[in-house]
Amino acid sequence: MNKKLVAYFSASGVTGKVAKDLAEAAGADLHEIKPVEPYSKEDLNWNNRESRSSLEMNSKVSRPPLANKDAGIEKYDVIFLGFPIWWYTAPRIINTFLESYDFSGRQIILFATSGGSGFGKTKDDLKVSISKQATLMEGGLLNGKQTKESLKSWVERL
Repeated sequence: MNKKLVAYFSASGVTGKVAKDLAEAAGADLHEIKPVEPYSKEDLNWNNRESRSSLEMNSKVSRPPLANKDAGIEKYDVIFLGFPIWWYTAPRIINTFLESYDFSGRQIILFATSGGSGFGKTKDDLKVSISKQATLMEGGLLNGKQTKESLKSWVERL
């Protein structure tokens, strides 16, 4: 049986709730991806072109630093990687996370929450940040009220 990890970034708590429920449903360990500087409400204001999140997302080379680098990726075979969709893709801190570890030989299954947009080209945008020896899979959006039973069924369908 594969050892599983749910690693997630959540700025507002929505993705965090899904990630915690997913970890329980999948029998996986949990790791929160945290930025050195937490995001404030002003940082997340997508209507402000000068907000921190807007500036990060407008730069494909932006890599917000991680506060924690202890995910222990080497202990896992399958990593569920969760995040909110920002500007039709993953927040840049997800690239930072992927570039901070060696994912060779591991399967990475992406999941996201979104207020309205789809997965877009998220998988393609993240491919540049992982080793070619890793498998990257788009798991999908996990919006709305997810029960542990529905999450367990989702994991089994993958």
